[in-house]
Amino acid sequence: MLPQSEDPCPSVSGRATTSPEYTPEERRLLLKLAHEAILSRLKPRHHSPFTPSPHLAELRGVFTTLYLDKKLRGCVGYPAAIAPLYRAVMETAQAAAFDDPRFPPLEINEASGIKISLSVLSPLAPISPAEIEVGQHGLVISAGGCRGLLLPQVPVERGWDRNTFLEQTCRKAGLSANAWHSGAKIEAFTAEVFSDD
Repeated sequence: MLPQSEDPCPSVSGRATTSPEYTPEERRLLLKLAHEAILSRLKPRHHSPFTPSPHLAELRGVFTTLYLDKKLRGCVGYPAAIAPLYRAVMETAQAAAFDDPRFPPLEINEASGIKISLSVLSPLAPISPAEIEVGQHGLVISAGGCRGLLLPQVPVERGWDRNTFLEQTCRKAGLSANAWHSGAKIEAFTAEVFSDD
């Protein structure tokens, strides 16, 4: 599966889950790996081998968001847990920097100003509309071959209520806004969000 661009992406101020799964040291390491992955495409160089801890080697979905001068500069992610977290962070960081179709590839003179935010996703689980908590849950809605994902931060930033969140996730999937009423599959996840700041 290729990384997917996320639109709209959250800002750095996005809400994290209530009890952090990742230690401050793990967060710093993941952010460092993201920066190094971007720099390695701009200035190829030899890196010493990296041996991840079992925790950072778990399969997890993740979105990497880049900002330049506090403005979105790229956002790409793996919504499904298809790669070890440390590798998913590196791959999505590179994709956000160079392959997000909304932006030109990052240039060397921009690299030092880039700020990174990571959203590490929990596994997907079925959820009923009444159980959805705005600001806590991200959503994936799918029907047929269509699938849309919005991160937990998005409805908070847009001022959406639960119904609007459901409707907008349906639209993201290319479905009618009321598809969540008529048989579309609704799944939820949480995201632990942390950034350079």
